[in-house]
Amino acid sequence: MGKSANNIYEFSAPLLNGRTVSLAEFKGRVLLIVNTASQCGFTPQYAGLESLYRAYNGRGLEVLGFPCNQFGAQEPGTADEIGAFCQQNYGISFPMFAKVDVNGSNAHPLYRFLKKSKPGFLGLLGGGAIKWNFTKFLVDRNGKVVARFASMKLPKSLAGPIERLLQRK
Repeated sequence: MGKSANNIYEFSAPLLNGRTVSLAEFKGRVLLIVNTASQCGFTPQYAGLESLYRAYNGRGLEVLGFPCNQFGAQEPGTADEIGAFCQQNYGISFPMFAKVDVNGSNAHPLYRFLKKSKPGFLGLLGGGAIKWNFTKFLVDRNGKVVARFASMKLPKSLAGPIERLLQRK
């Protein structure tokens, strides 16, 4: 599935509660897909992600969080612990998925596709590797990956690109 995929709708992943969700459920919506961690210097970005979600969800934005423990073991918790942390500290209301690997041989097929679509600074030379937590991928309403943003790019700075995609029908 992942090698010949044309868009993100061909993938599925389990939520923190274990229910598997097909990304086809998000067809026609703009997506911001982010690998997250609860014990990272970038963790406060959860607040900005939630603000974007609340501001634009009614117009067609979905933020999808994918916890990952591959960077400094900064997401050691169980699904229940991650969910509780996100809710108690940031009031997260956007979908949070089960913990995934984003790099290496066990990388989730969705992340293989995202990295191939937008390989980042070193391009395919660097294997498209995710460098750290809170790397963000912006996906248009047709399931095409249109941008990749590094960890240090604050969520609020993505309002312009999100607005432009939301205006396209």
